[in-house]
Amino acid sequence: VQLQASGGGLVQAGGSLRLSCAASGIIFRLNTMGWYRQAPGEQRELVARIGSSGSTNYAASVKGRFTISRDNAKNTVYLQMNSLKPEDTAVYYCAALGTGPTYWGQGTLVTVSS
Repeated sequence: VQLQASGGGLVQAGGSLRLSCAASGIIFRLNTMGWYRQAPGEQRELVARIGSSGSTNYAASVKGRFTISRDNAKNTVYLQMNSLKPEDTAVYYCAALGTGPTYWGQGTLVTVSS
């Protein structure tokens, strides 16, 4: 199983980024996919999750600013991040949340400058 995350970078507060995560080795369309993040010195936290049916849920801190989506034809999950804040700075990880073990990508760093 491989989850390849990309799209991180340095952006000013108020800016936007789109993260992508390409999956292989799983039946992508059957998996709930999630984006998590971990800031320095903090625990990893759920940012957003999208089910196989397309249902979504978000952390309160990102609701209204971030949008998770998926393209089953491309085995890819996206996280569109708008109105970024310095407190969004973290390493972002994608995860495949199937009925078995959780699979993690390698993480992509998002840095938001004030």
